[in-house]
Amino acid sequence: MLFSFALILLLGGLAGRLMGRFKIPPLLGMLLVGILIGPSVWNLLDPLTLEISATLRQIALIIILTRAGLSLSLADLKKVGRSAIWMAFLPAIFEMVGVVILAPILLGVTRLEAALMGSVLAAVSPAVVVPHMLKVQEEGYGVKKGIPQLIMAGASVDDVFVIVVFTAFLAFREYEILDGYGSISSTMAKDKAHEIYDDFNKTQKIGSDFEKQINQLLKYE
Repeated sequence: MLFSFALILLLGGLAGRLMGRFKIPPLLGMLLVGILIGPSVWNLLDPLTLEISATLRQIALIIILTRAGLSLSLADLKKVGRSAIWMAFLPAIFEMVGVVILAPILLGVTRLEAALMGSVLAAVSPAVVVPHMLKVQEEGYGVKKGIPQLIMAGASVDDVFVIVVFTAFLAFREYEILDGYGSISSTMAKDKAHEIYDDFNKTQKIGSDFEKQINQLLKYE
C-alpha cells in the first residue's frame, strides 16, 4: 500500500508540474495519471488502496473545505452574504432545470434520470475552485470587493445543496415515487408501500394468536 501511495504522489506531482509548464491546469495531469495507473489501464495500485479510496476522497474533501473555511472571515461573509446565497443556489438550479428540459430530448432519458444527471453536473468541484481562489486571494485580486470569499462560500454551500438534491432524486428512483415525467405521484407511493408491506407479511412465519384462531375456524368450515 505504501508503494501505491508513493506512486500516486510522485507521478501525480510530476504530471501536474509538467502540465503547469504548458499552461495547462495541473489537475488534468493528475487525472490522467489516475486513469493510467488505475484498474482500467495498467492496474498498478494495491487492491487495499482501491478499497479505501472512498475514505481518502472524503479526507481530501474535508481538507480542501477546511482550507476554504480558514481563509474566510465573518466580516467578509457579512459583506457578501446575500450575493453568496444567490451564488450558491441560482447557478445549480438553472443547470439542473436546463438538463431536465434538454436531456430527455437529446439523450432519450426519463425526467428523473435527467434530474439525477443535472444534480451531478451542477456540483462545483472544491478541488478546482478552492485552491485557485486561495491563490487569487494571496495575490490580492478582488479581495477588496470580496470576490474570492464570495466564490468560495458559494461553492461550499452549492455542494451541500446539490448533494441533498441528488440524494432525494436517488431515493425517488429507488422507490419509484416519480413517474416518467418527473412529477410526484402519491398513488404510486401508496401502491409501493402496500406492495412492500404485503411482501413483508408473506415472509413472516409466526402469525398472531387472533390470526391462528381465524385460520382454524376457516379450516373447519
